[in-house]
Amino acid sequence: MKLFIKCFAFFVASIVFINVNVVAQIYTTTKVDAQVKELVSKMTLEEKIGQMTQVTIQAVSKVQGTKDQNHQLDLTKLEEAIKKYHVGSILNVYDVAHTAEYWHEVINKIQTIAVKETRLGIPVLYGIDAIHGVTYTKGSTLFPQSISMAATWNTEIAKQSGEITSLETKASGIAWNFYPVMDIGRQPLWSRLWETFGEDVYLASQMGSSYINGAQGDDLSAPDKLATCLKHYVGYSFPINGLDRTPAWISERMMREYFLPTFEAGILAGSPSVMVNSAEVDGIPGHANYHLLTEVLRNEMNFKGLVVSDWEDIKRLHTRDRVASTPKEAVRISVMAGVDMSMVPYDFSFYNYLLELVKEGTVPIWRIDEAVSRILAVKMQVGLFDNPYPNKELLKDFAKNEFTTINLNAARESIILTKNENNILPLSKTTKVLVTGPTANMLSVLNGGWTITWQGNEESLYPAEKNTVLEAIQNKVGPKNVNYVEGCSFDKDINTNKAVSEARNSDVVIICLGEAAYCETPGSIFDLNLNKAQLDLANKIMETGKPVILIMLEGRPRVITDITQKAKGILIGFLPGMEGGNAIADVLFGDVNPSGKLPVTYPKTPNGITLYDYKPIEKFDGNDYNPLWPFGYGLSFTTFEYSNLKISSQEITENEELTVKIDVKNTGKMAGKEVVQLYLTDMYGSVTRPNKQLKGFEKVLLNPGEVKTIEFKLNKQHLSFIGLENKRIVEPGDFVITIENHTANFGLK
Repeated sequence: MKLFIKCFAFFVASIVFINVNVVAQIYTTTKVDAQVKELVSKMTLEEKIGQMTQVTIQAVSKVQGTKDQNHQLDLTKLEEAIKKYHVGSILNVYDVAHTAEYWHEVINKIQTIAVKETRLGIPVLYGIDAIHGVTYTKGSTLFPQSISMAATWNTEIAKQSGEITSLETKASGIAWNFYPVMDIGRQPLWSRLWETFGEDVYLASQMGSSYINGAQGDDLSAPDKLATCLKHYVGYSFPINGLDRTPAWISERMMREYFLPTFEAGILAGSPSVMVNSAEVDGIPGHANYHLLTEVLRNEMNFKGLVVSDWEDIKRLHTRDRVASTPKEAVRISVMAGVDMSMVPYDFSFYNYLLELVKEGTVPIWRIDEAVSRILAVKMQVGLFDNPYPNKELLKDFAKNEFTTINLNAARESIILTKNENNILPLSKTTKVLVTGPTANMLSVLNGGWTITWQGNEESLYPAEKNTVLEAIQNKVGPKNVNYVEGCSFDKDINTNKAVSEARNSDVVIICLGEAAYCETPGSIFDLNLNKAQLDLANKIMETGKPVILIMLEGRPRVITDITQKAKGILIGFLPGMEGGNAIADVLFGDVNPSGKLPVTYPKTPNGITLYDYKPIEKFDGNDYNPLWPFGYGLSFTTFEYSNLKISSQEITENEELTVKIDVKNTGKMAGKEVVQLYLTDMYGSVTRPNKQLKGFEKVLLNPGEVKTIEFKLNKQHLSFIGLENKRIVEPGDFVITIENHTANFGLK
C-alpha cells in the first residue's frame, strides 16, 4: 500500500483524493461558475439574503413529528418562508424518523413551492445530520459511529458507508449531509468524542476522506450522490474542561499541527461545505473568527465552498458570548468573518437584520454576492437545478440486504479485543452463560446519538428485528444456554444480588457495561470513571470466582481500571451500530476473529489522558505515559510475526522518496486481519517533536502460515511539521521508523 500523504496547505494529497477534487473543481470552473454568475445578476437583494437563510423544519410545521404523532407541514408557513423570505435551505426533523415515502411528500411540497411558485425557481437545499446512516429515515442502514468506524482501521469500509449512506439519503430526497465530523478526539471527556475518527490526525484524515470519496464519488450530480459537510470547523473538540460548547485554548502552532490538517484533507477530497463550530478558541467564538474562517480556510486552504453556521450560534454571539452588543451586530460580525449561511433556525431574524445591514452599507454587497454564489454553486453541483425532486427509482435500493451484510462486516471489524487471559475467548457454543449489565439488552447503546431521535435514547423506536447483545448471544448458542439478569441500570442497583446468585450457576459471566445513548451537551460529564453501580455489579460477580468477560459499549473511554485485572476477557465495542449485537456475539463465540484497534488512547485514570503522540517532557522527571491500553492496540485470536524491515536508503534528500517494506506472517491456526502501523519519530527539531506519529497503515488478511510483504512510501510531507514561524517546514536530521517491535533509522540531508 502506498502511504497517503498527510495534508496541509501546501501538501499534495494522494492520487485518489486529488482525482475527486480535480473533477469537482473543473466542473465548478467550466460550468457552474458561469451559471451562478448569470443567476446572481438576476436576483434582488432580498432573494440573495434569503438564500443565506436556513430554518429548521419546525419553523414551517403545523404538527411536530414525535413517537406519538405524525408530522405535518404548515403550507402557509412554508409558503411564507420560501416566497416572502426566499429561504435557501431547510434542515433536520423534529426528533423522530419518517418513512422514505413521507420524506418524498415533504421534499416535493418544499421544492414545488420553491421551483414553481417563485420568480427565479431556485430549489431549496435540504440538510440533515446523517452521521452514521440516514438518522431520520425509518429502516435505513445505520453503521458503526465514527469512533467505531475508526476502530476498523479500514478505509474501504469508510468508503462503503459513505456510498450507502449517500444513496439512502438521496433516496429520502435529501441532498446535503452534515457529515463527516473532522474534529480530532483528543479530549476523552468531550461528549462528542464518538462523532470523531479518534485522536490521530493521519487516521482521521484517511477515514474521513474515504467517506467523502464514497459519498460524493467523482460526480456530485449523480442520482445517488450528495454534498458532504465538514464539521465542526475548528478546535471545537478540545475544550479545556471537557464539556461541550465550552472554550478551547489552542495555540496557532497546535492548531496547524493537530486540528486544521483533517479539514484540509476533507477539502482536498472535494467536500463542498463546512460547518462552523459552536464554541470558541482563544477567546474568539467560531462564528466571529475572521482569521480562521477567511484568512486560513479561504486564503490558505483555498476552500471555495459554502460555510454554514451551527444551530442558533450567530444569535449566541450576542446572547451568550457577548462579543456583539446587539443581535444585529452579531449578524454583521458573523457574515464579515466568513459565514455564508445562517442556521437561524426558528425565525427570520437573520434575514431581517442582514437586509438592514446591507441597506445601511454596513455589510457590502460584494460579500452578499460572494456568499450567495457559493450557496448556488453547491445546489448546482448536487444537481438540484436539474431535478430538485426525490428520485423514486432509488427506493428499490434502499436498505438492501447487501447493505446489512456490509454493515455487519463493519461492526465486526470495529470490535476491539483488549484482554484474552489464557485464551478464554472464543467461548464454546455449549457454554452456559449469564448475561448481565445495563447495556446487554438495549439497541440504543449500540448506536448512540443521532439515531432515530437526536439523543438516540428512545428504545421503543428501535426496530424489533435487530438484535441486542443478549438476543444475539441467545441466537448464537440457544436460549437454554443463556440466563439474563439486568443487575443494574447505568447508575443504580436493580437486582445485583440476583445476578451474583445466578453467576454461581454459570460457566461464564458476560457483563455488558457502558453508557446510555447521548448527544452533544446532554452527554457532558465531569468524571471519566464508570458509574459506581456498574463497577459494584462487576466486582461482586467477580468475587464469585467465575470467569468474567467484560463488554464495553460507550461513546468515550470510561475508566474501568479497577475491574480489568479480574476480568478474563475484555471487548471494547464503543458504538458499533445496528448490527453491533450480532458482531459482538460473532466475536465472543469465534465465528469472527477480532481485528479492531483502538483509535484513541484508553486511560487508566480519569486524569491520565496523555495521548500516544506525547512530547518528551510528558515522559520525564516523574511524568509518564501509562494508559490502560495505548492507541493502535488490539488483540486477535491468532498471532502475527513481523520480520525483514527494510528501507530503500539510509539517507534521502528532501525531494526523494523512501520505500519501507516489512513482512507479516500469520503464525497461528486461524485466519485473521492485522493492521500494520507505521510510526515515525523525528529525533531532533527546532520545535519539540512528538514521541512518535502515525504515518501509514494497512489492514491485511492473512491465512494461517501466510506471509505478505507490506510496502509504504515516505516523502518530505511525512517528515514535515509546523515550525517556529507557524509554517510547515522540513528540517534535516535523523528519523526512526517503528513498525510493531522493529525499527529502522534514516537521515534527511
